[in-house]
Amino acid sequence: MSGRMIDQPSDTAPDSPARTGYAVIQDYVKTLDASPGVYRMLDADSRVLYVGKARNLKARVSNYTRPGNSPRIERMIALTASMMFLTTRTETEALLLEQNLIKQLKPKYNVLLRDDKSFPNILVAKDHAFPQIKKHRGARKQKGSYFGPFASAGAVNRTLNQLQKAFLLRNCSDSMFETRTRPCLQYQIKRCTAPCTGLISEEDYAASVRDAERFLSGRSTKIQEELAEQMMAASEAMEFERAAALRDRIKALTQVQTSQGINPRGVAEADVIGLHMEGGQACVQVFFIRANQNWGNQDFYPRVDADMSPAEVMEAFLGQFYGNKEPPRQLILSDGIENADLMEAALSEKAERKVELLVPLRGEKTELVAFAVRNARESLARRMAESATQAKLLRGLAEAFGLDGPPQRIEVYDNSHIQGTNAVGGMIVMGPEGFMKNAYRKFNIKGDDLVPGDDFGMMKEVLNRRFSRLLKEDPDRDKGLWPDLLLIDGGAGQVSAVAEIMEEHGVQDIPMVGVAKGVDRDHGKEEFYRPGENAFALQRNDPVLYFIQRMRDEAHRFAIGTHRAKRAKAVSATPLDEVPGVGASRKRALLAHFGSAKAVSRANLADLKAVDGISEALAERIYDHFHAQG
Repeated sequence: MSGRMIDQPSDTAPDSPARTGYAVIQDYVKTLDASPGVYRMLDADSRVLYVGKARNLKARVSNYTRPGNSPRIERMIALTASMMFLTTRTETEALLLEQNLIKQLKPKYNVLLRDDKSFPNILVAKDHAFPQIKKHRGARKQKGSYFGPFASAGAVNRTLNQLQKAFLLRNCSDSMFETRTRPCLQYQIKRCTAPCTGLISEEDYAASVRDAERFLSGRSTKIQEELAEQMMAASEAMEFERAAALRDRIKALTQVQTSQGINPRGVAEADVIGLHMEGGQACVQVFFIRANQNWGNQDFYPRVDADMSPAEVMEAFLGQFYGNKEPPRQLILSDGIENADLMEAALSEKAERKVELLVPLRGEKTELVAFAVRNARESLARRMAESATQAKLLRGLAEAFGLDGPPQRIEVYDNSHIQGTNAVGGMIVMGPEGFMKNAYRKFNIKGDDLVPGDDFGMMKEVLNRRFSRLLKEDPDRDKGLWPDLLLIDGGAGQVSAVAEIMEEHGVQDIPMVGVAKGVDRDHGKEEFYRPGENAFALQRNDPVLYFIQRMRDEAHRFAIGTHRAKRAKAVSATPLDEVPGVGASRKRALLAHFGSAKAVSRANLADLKAVDGISEALAERIYDHFHAQG
């Protein structure tokens, strides 16, 4: 993408108050031409208020110089103190640049898609003689066939579970495959044909892989017909065990199709996108249709304003949603967008094939859109009810702890360890819309001077690192990263330790509360501690108490889960991990050859050189590592 910046007019004296509003925008219009491009509106503190695109920059920005806009736009114009412009060669480039800037800058007055995660796929790996079938998320770097996206990990897991029953493909890792000497439990429960121990030939296993790929490509009817013929033949030949196995495979395929709900006949590959707006909020429901099969649905709640039109919200959603995802061949929409031709061109360019936008008026596609819109409406109703309850709880929390207002960001901290080993700290975040899981953080406790089990010292380290990072990343506290309330697992001692850290960093203005189990560590008798104040408790049946317990339990769950993952990694570690140049594949080769890391450490140089994949130089390095110590 190429373009040029347009110089901004500046006739304001350095010490004069910043001009804002219509007059500022009119000055910029004089400098613009009819080029396509992107514009940014900034306030007096140079914060980006809005990012927009234009086929004709001069004509588009001129619209802001005339009264009669919506209340939202009028507020934005009144705050505008300066503008920035970037011209592009084409309108398509302007659209792509606009969406990238919105995702990067998160302007206050734009539609913003807040949940922009990747979606999982099913991968049939092709870098092994007996391909593995597994869930995959992220870049498609591994050799193999990818099928997806699926709407959630649960949708992938359910499909994989039934595919294993139907096609008996392995899901074990390559390293486990190489070290097996007898079939595992998956073979015993008829989920795998045990290729690891030679119980199926490479040709027969490859045939099962082809059938699985055919099924995932939408050719399931033909496979079921073939399996039915094989079952009848086995039954007539009195091979009843084989007939029963084939019957189970047909049943598993049927269950996959049943669990998918809608499976359109006339739509091979599309995303069905339904939008519902109500009360200044919006829900977008996306159904993933691939190979004539429904591979799940996901709801999204973009940040919108009450006076935004469905067309505006839909266009912004498409641009941001497919910014890091490959679009399917068709997008079937509940609402049309203003620049449909431009969006089609941009998405087609991204996918390197034609992408079509449809707003159906009749037929099966209309039914699919209606189904998506109904799901969006129901999801938004549930969310609005939950938000109302959440808002009430946040108000109650502010009242209970004497806060200035309902907190918008609550950070809850907990530590986990076993006698001081594999110690980790966990931070979970609660906001007006519930747990903010993308904001969770884990802290590997690094303090070498900590006494094993020193919870005070661990909490000090965690908070010290947290506030140091906040002061570096958001010193002005204007990016929404700072908490309005800290909840600490512990009593007076923990609160005192944390108060010291907060004072050192100059952030003692942030409210902080310690939550202790209370008498007999009984759930429901929690006591709350604040610096310089007496401990107090809430009524056992107070909804705010249940709310606090839920947050503390979530922090405990997250910290324990992080600790267990760290401990499991430590258990699986071997001395070979410390040898420079020994990666995963060479580590597997050495363990397969010698049987254990201890045997590798005792091996002589000649034996190390005999291992496949171990060069003479690496063998000497391994030998020196284990024999040059002490």
